[in-house]
Amino acid sequence: MADRKIRQADGLLMVINDPANGPVLPKKGQRNVLITSALPYVNNVPHLGNIIGSTLSADVFARYCRTLNVPTLYVCGTDEYGTATETKALEEGVTPLELCTKFHHLHTAIYNWFELGFDKWGRTSTQQHTEITQDIYKQIHANNLFTLQTSDQTYCEDDKLFLADRFVEGICPNCGYDDARGDQCDKCALTYASPTELLSPRCKRNKNHTVSVRPSTHACLRLDKIQPKLEEWMRAARVKGGWNSNPVITDKGEIVEPRMLGNGLRPSAVTRDLKWGVEVPKVGVPEEDEKLANKVCYVWFDAPIGYPSITAAYTDKWREWWMNPDDVELYQFMGKDNVYFHTVFFPAMLLADGRNWTMLHNISSTQYLNYEDTKFSKSRNIGVFGNNAEETGQPASVWRYYLISQRPESADTAFLWSSFIAAVNNELLSNLGNFVNRAIKFINAKFDSVVPGPADLAGGEPSYDANSSDPWEKIDAEFVADINTKLAEFREHMNATRIRGGLAVAMTISGRGNQYLQDCGLDNALLAHHPERCATVLLNAINLIYILSAVFHPFMPSASADMLVQLNAPARSLPTRFSIDILPGHKVGTAAHLFKRIDNTDGKQERAWQKQFGGDAAVAKQVTPAGPAGHAEGGAVPKGAEATKKAAEAAKRAEAQEKKKQAAKAAEAAQTPEEKALQAELDALQLRVRDLRVGQAEGDLEAATAQAKAKKAELAALKKKIKEAAKAAQA
Repeated sequence: MADRKIRQADGLLMVINDPANGPVLPKKGQRNVLITSALPYVNNVPHLGNIIGSTLSADVFARYCRTLNVPTLYVCGTDEYGTATETKALEEGVTPLELCTKFHHLHTAIYNWFELGFDKWGRTSTQQHTEITQDIYKQIHANNLFTLQTSDQTYCEDDKLFLADRFVEGICPNCGYDDARGDQCDKCALTYASPTELLSPRCKRNKNHTVSVRPSTHACLRLDKIQPKLEEWMRAARVKGGWNSNPVITDKGEIVEPRMLGNGLRPSAVTRDLKWGVEVPKVGVPEEDEKLANKVCYVWFDAPIGYPSITAAYTDKWREWWMNPDDVELYQFMGKDNVYFHTVFFPAMLLADGRNWTMLHNISSTQYLNYEDTKFSKSRNIGVFGNNAEETGQPASVWRYYLISQRPESADTAFLWSSFIAAVNNELLSNLGNFVNRAIKFINAKFDSVVPGPADLAGGEPSYDANSSDPWEKIDAEFVADINTKLAEFREHMNATRIRGGLAVAMTISGRGNQYLQDCGLDNALLAHHPERCATVLLNAINLIYILSAVFHPFMPSASADMLVQLNAPARSLPTRFSIDILPGHKVGTAAHLFKRIDNTDGKQERAWQKQFGGDAAVAKQVTPAGPAGHAEGGAVPKGAEATKKAAEAAKRAEAQEKKKQAAKAAEAAQTPEEKALQAELDALQLRVRDLRVGQAEGDLEAATAQAKAKKAELAALKKKIKEAAKAAQA
């Protein structure tokens, strides 16, 4: 375009794959990244915790890899087989496939709204999935790593099917509790090896159905034989992939998964007595084929095979991704409850198969995201589920930003409407939005939208002398040095899948941009008295915005696209260092606000959303008295005088908590841009110190702690200076 002046350099622009040119395939001899997120089970509506725990986190990392121009493939889809689907289909009077198709469309709509950029979004009820699952099963069988075991199981005579543990109830043989579940008694906490241990077992779906006990034979994967090779692989993969500590193995290489300790792993059944699933293939052994006739593969045997099968639905060259460990790195994202299956069970399957599979390189798991001090509950209408987010009127970028900022990377976190609103008004608007709007709007108004500066400037890395006697050059040198340091920190976090930390650093980069404009005193007076200096400041600011469009692309793709529209520039790759890539003479677009303020006068909007989605104070009002700290959750409701006393105490605590919350919000809103930038830098440093302390990162803890202390002192000095200036102004 004639009005664009972008520096020409190899690798400057982001390579965007056009599906019309064929599928994304790995390139031999270079880094290629394959990304999966845990397949969401089809008959559940995902809530915000599910989304940040797997699909959104994986999407952020995939987009980040694409900003590096690394060949990247991100696949996911609905997990559709298993007992729960078959039973729910029976309840609704539809076929399992009809049920799965309905929910698959629901999941698709939710993930589209959240702007998840799958290369392939698929499902496990496909022919490719059946073929690959059966092929792996037969390969494991050929390697003699199955054994047959027979045991008694509960059977529903009316539905003509075997019942999984969760669908059996009965009398506890220990305490006599009448509603004990098939795997555990909720009254005395006794666990059962089999629901056949219950007295008078009954079908949970229909208590009038007749339940009997029948023997059934199943194929079991010889995890005991595979364990030595599995441990050898796991320890090597942990080091190579830089795994953080997880529920199976620590970052020091200590295996902590209970099933792998003591006597070690035991053979695990990989077949089930169901109709809905991948049929167990014939293996050419008549007696075995007869015993396993009319059975299907266990859902945790076939579900992880969904990753390669969905890739096969994307391209018939799927083996270039899945049987190419020399050229492909596999990153897998999930909640902590799925870690065992991705670090133990699925790798054991692939090792038992024996072929040259692409194995797990890095696993990124999360803890739990709670909702307003309680848990998400669809049945009680508490919490925001994937199909509710759009109802708030807030764009996907805002939701993505807030969820990533609360990503439970090392401990449980909570979704709070108060912090959601603060994230928009005090972070996105005041930091990123303010910087982008201020610079572009100034160029629109004062330079007829044309980027100022020397017409013959070639661009590239600027050379400023930090020791110069010229105060302006010193400011510029410090600015460039800080941006370069922060870009390195950003990559360090993102490469280690510390996505929340990466976002925190990203906000410090835009905060540094605001600080730069303040340090330089960008205003009409600077333009009038020092036009060349004003041009330099704006040239640097515009190019920082161009860098920010790449930095924020993984987190907020729509906001990043809006930046590019305002810059009138093509999508760029993520640089390692600050450079001048938008040249003088380039014409920018029209400034527009990236984000809109949420009006929360007197907490009105916060309460409205709490009422709409069953959060916090709104739910508490439905219970008399409220639960602890004014919340509805908290066990049995006390009676009489005790109720009055406890209600008063709860109300008092809730009032104090609300006052503290409002005071914190007021203090945050009163911060200057410089304070916010320093606070953001301090938060990032403190996050790194914490990660080092708990073994979630590698580095010098003492040096990182010293940096955090120094930054804290710098912030305290700034606060003192601002306070003294305010006092002087009042005098």
